[in-house]
Amino acid sequence: MKRTMTAVCLLAALALLVPNTLLGEDGKDGGPRKEVRQGKHAVPQIQLAILLDTSGSMQGLINQARTQLWKIVNELATAKQDGQGPELQVALYEYGKNSIPKDKGYLRQIVPLSDDLDKLSEKLFSLTTNGGHEYCGQVIATATKELTWSKSDAALKLIFIAGNEPFSQGSVNFKEACAAAIAKGITVNTIFCGPESAGIQTGWQDGAHLADGSFMSINQNQQVATIKTPYDQKMAQLSVEINRTYLFLGKETVRRENRAKQVVADKAAAGAAPATAAERAQFKASGLYRTAGELLDGLKSGTIKLETLEETKLPKELQGKSLEEKKTLVKELTADRAKIQNEIQKLSEQRKQYIADQQKQQKNAKRNETLDAAIIKAIRDQSSLKKFKFEKKNRRR
Repeated sequence: MKRTMTAVCLLAALALLVPNTLLGEDGKDGGPRKEVRQGKHAVPQIQLAILLDTSGSMQGLINQARTQLWKIVNELATAKQDGQGPELQVALYEYGKNSIPKDKGYLRQIVPLSDDLDKLSEKLFSLTTNGGHEYCGQVIATATKELTWSKSDAALKLIFIAGNEPFSQGSVNFKEACAAAIAKGITVNTIFCGPESAGIQTGWQDGAHLADGSFMSINQNQQVATIKTPYDQKMAQLSVEINRTYLFLGKETVRRENRAKQVVADKAAAGAAPATAAERAQFKASGLYRTAGELLDGLKSGTIKLETLEETKLPKELQGKSLEEKKTLVKELTADRAKIQNEIQKLSEQRKQYIADQQKQQKNAKRNETLDAAIIKAIRDQSSLKKFKFEKKNRRR
């Protein structure tokens, strides 16, 4: 029975982490930014492409990914290169589903490289599975060619592919695909859902070694144990409260869509587990959280100027107001957001300590057998080659 464990695996990676995007004239995400500069230095970048096998049935893995997405992103949010925090971009593909045309390789791009993790979360929760043919080489080659990868040698560019069928299936030679990826500075990491020995026998280890990546095996059916803390509920409440400080641009229908997407992601996290909602709140307070078509973030980054925005595309809260009134409201909401973020950050530190104390009693807990652990370990190991440094980690989270 074919598995789709991959679906979940990668999504967390995804998790991980996305940069600012340019807005189209309608307020929608216009794609990845060109190189962004901060002062005299280019802002460091981390780019992840998650390739998920959605053939067969792998609900356990999908649930694993849904509950751990924000945890993975929070780990990545601590990365710094030469003292600067990165822009984080994540892309998501699915492959191996027979409902996708054969001439498309049974694969499709779900999300391009983007900083819109709300959209990524939405797509993850909507994933379905069915039988198909898993062409690992073809999906790696497609992601390598199709995505807008950074041309900077300092950027960390990673592909994570997860699945449990032989790595050599399909007409595209995985050896050539992996060689093409590493030639562009993209490291390919493979996550086999099943016993390590089976992953080695079916070529998953070979694929990783060809592109300087890590080969990992996980138990897609392992239940991820989460520790309930006294801070989860309050953090989840603040995650909802901070939404009122977001003002969306564009046509009215687009503004509603972007607002709804934020709410849907909140509800999905809350429905997955209390810990997931708390982790999402932590990321929303990190300063790296972005959602498409938002005014305050655009003003902060300098990509938007209040004076030049069309009245009809302003959020309703600003329509009909003078420029000074608009600036006053923006200033008030900016201060409110900072206050809520600060409160979440304080609760987050208390939560981390509580979890660390509880985990001291879990000395025999197994490590690196779930999606989040595999992805975080690989990213931490490989990021040092690009001079990224992470917050010290002396606990198992």
